[in-house]
Amino acid sequence: MAALLLRHTARQCLRSQLRPAFCYRNALPMGTTSKQEMDRYWEKNTRLNRPVSPHMTIYKWSLPMFMSITHRGTGIALSAGVSIFSLAALALPGDYASHLELVRSLHLGPALIYSAKFALAFPIMYHTWNGIRHLSWDLGKGFKNPEVYRSGYIVLVLTLLSAAGIASM
Repeated sequence: MAALLLRHTARQCLRSQLRPAFCYRNALPMGTTSKQEMDRYWEKNTRLNRPVSPHMTIYKWSLPMFMSITHRGTGIALSAGVSIFSLAALALPGDYASHLELVRSLHLGPALIYSAKFALAFPIMYHTWNGIRHLSWDLGKGFKNPEVYRSGYIVLVLTLLSAAGIASM
């Protein structure tokens, strides 16, 4: 009913080019402005002593939060790393063997080489194991808090073990 009335009033406004006062006469002023609504909102939050969200008094750091942020970060880092490595392979002169010989000529110690390999393997392994964890969640399994924490610790242990194994190759 209200839509019909609105349509009728709009048609009358369009037809009455000679009498625009008809349109203004039927218009109703708004009850409040957006500024007044915003002020009322903040006054209520201040009166009720509500913290501004997201604030550390509301969200405490937890293992699932940390792992979610790290999963996204490793995904971005791996995507950027593959892109940069691909562009470098296209742009730099020489082939893989010449670049490998350059690294060997630096005479880096085995501890530094192992650390570099571990630093490269860790994000790959973390993203892989945590991705498998997310796939199990897609199947609807492991949503209870104890299971979320247990699977988080399992992912961390598997990540450390597999990254260390790959780095030792």
